[in-house]
Amino acid sequence: MKNENKIKGGIFGMLVGDALGVPYEFHNAEDIPPYDKIEMTPPEGFRRAHAGVAPATWSDDGAQALCLLESLVEKGKFDLDDFSDRVLAWYDDGLWAVGGKVFDVGIQTSMALNAYRGGVKAEKAGFVRPDGKGNGALMRVLPLALWHEGSDEQLVEDAHRQCLITHGNITNQVCCGLYVLMARSLLEGADIDKALSEAVAELRRIYADKPKYADEFEFSIRPDEKDIWVGRGGGFVVDTLRGAVMLMRNSTSYEEVVKGAVALGDDTDTTACVAGGLAGIVYGVDGIPERWLNGLREKEKVDELLEKLLR
Repeated sequence: MKNENKIKGGIFGMLVGDALGVPYEFHNAEDIPPYDKIEMTPPEGFRRAHAGVAPATWSDDGAQALCLLESLVEKGKFDLDDFSDRVLAWYDDGLWAVGGKVFDVGIQTSMALNAYRGGVKAEKAGFVRPDGKGNGALMRVLPLALWHEGSDEQLVEDAHRQCLITHGNITNQVCCGLYVLMARSLLEGADIDKALSEAVAELRRIYADKPKYADEFEFSIRPDEKDIWVGRGGGFVVDTLRGAVMLMRNSTSYEEVVKGAVALGDDTDTTACVAGGLAGIVYGVDGIPERWLNGLREKEKVDELLEKLLR
């Protein structure tokens, strides 16, 4: 059985990072409060994003990830249609949204889910904007790595397919493939540099007979280029992935990772969600500050879902 502390750390690391980033979203890096003032409740006088949302609330990132986790637990496999139905239920009815309140829905996600509701197949819905390369699939993919017991090839294929309902572009698929392989290595005890190098080598092996994916991987990620693993706070999926690696390399605790993600500004909730999931694996659920973990809204619902996963 995989390490329970790491699995719980991954899920709560993702959700806590997301919730921490919510009130700081859309602010430039220079407008983010100092490191010691970055908390679930921003300092007095800071103009919060989503002012009507209570502190310690995860956003669309966490809700969609929980839709994926629940689908995996209940179906026992990755089922694109079932997952897509749950994501649509989040969008329409607030499934896994805290308090049932949906906020901060990306343009591409909205377009894709409207198309899916209208009869477009899940495999096609995420191509409503063919060139869309936002981080909306990367932000939710981590549960696959925590749940999956299949081969690396199967894990990567499922990571690709979960993109299709909202963010089908191949760049998004490749980023998700690399991310889940990194997460798998971290679960097995690797540090971030070893996890990255192992994931790059394995993805190259998997893509050896998939030239379209291989070319995209080398062109978009450019994993061998010196100093490429530098993060930015925007919504471009490659930047979010690189930022997660940079934050993991430059930090020595979960708190440093997610506060560093928020400090990048812009898409703070997603950057902290993606990086926080990896940090949660490395430092475990015990490494997440209690003030954040215990204060997370509707934590008990996640505990129940995790019990099903671990059982």
